[in-house]
Amino acid sequence: MTTSPPVSAIERIAGAPITWGICEVPGWGLMMDVHRVLAEMRELGISATELGSPGFLPDDPGEVRDLLESVGMSLIGGFVPLVLQEASERESALAEARRWAKLLAAAGGDKFITAPVMSMDWAPRWRLSDTEMRHMCEMFNRVDEICAEHGMTQVLHPHANTAVEQLDDVRRVLDGSTVSWCLDTGHLAIGGADPVDFAREYADRVGHVHLKDVDQAVAERYNAGEFPLMGAVQNGLFRPLGQGDVALDQVIRLLEAQNYQGWYVLEQDQALSEVPELGSGPVRDAQVSIAYIRSVVE
Repeated sequence: MTTSPPVSAIERIAGAPITWGICEVPGWGLMMDVHRVLAEMRELGISATELGSPGFLPDDPGEVRDLLESVGMSLIGGFVPLVLQEASERESALAEARRWAKLLAAAGGDKFITAPVMSMDWAPRWRLSDTEMRHMCEMFNRVDEICAEHGMTQVLHPHANTAVEQLDDVRRVLDGSTVSWCLDTGHLAIGGADPVDFAREYADRVGHVHLKDVDQAVAERYNAGEFPLMGAVQNGLFRPLGQGDVALDQVIRLLEAQNYQGWYVLEQDQALSEVPELGSGPVRDAQVSIAYIRSVVE
């Protein structure tokens, strides 16, 4: 099945397993059963998904294709943590990028969503030195080349507790590289960047979109060090779309006006401590969020 999104914006609403609590961050929380998650995605009309954390979908790319096709879905790509600022880890990072590009492409994906983590166990972030920043930007070029070899496109994901978190980080990467971006409305807002400004000024750099809404009061408490990221999520950092403080309607309309043709991925991070009853939990929040997206694009 093709991963190319349909023309209609309504049909370009896709899913991310983290909306159901499936996350790569160590110790994040309970992981729901893959068959239930996919069934709930299809119940909402979602026809494409990102890969999710290791252990959610099968390890074998052929089995990933078969499973998704069996429920009428396809794979968009996946979120790939890489350590890119350390010159000493250059070869290991490129080897990891090759491994993931090969796997994602074989499973039917075409988006390689790079998360520039400080370490593979998600050590706390620091502001990169100029030397580290130059090295990271050069590594984006190398990962672009690896992705192109496999028919994929790299998109950089700004993310809390990574090397591209704050507005200053965003500006330095925009100035220092040509890498395409995953416009993640939530993580940009948490780091102090305005997603509306990003959509207005850098639409030509946007290769993928993650839609999140944020409770700014909780974001301020997170930025002040009151919570770790998972604690902030459990305290309501991310809200169903349209119920937070991000002007998502403006972001979507700006991108559509500038002929964005990619996916709008519903990515409302959740961290679960127990399995919700059938018909409740993440699927209900996702239903609210999809209704909001439809109200905007229609």
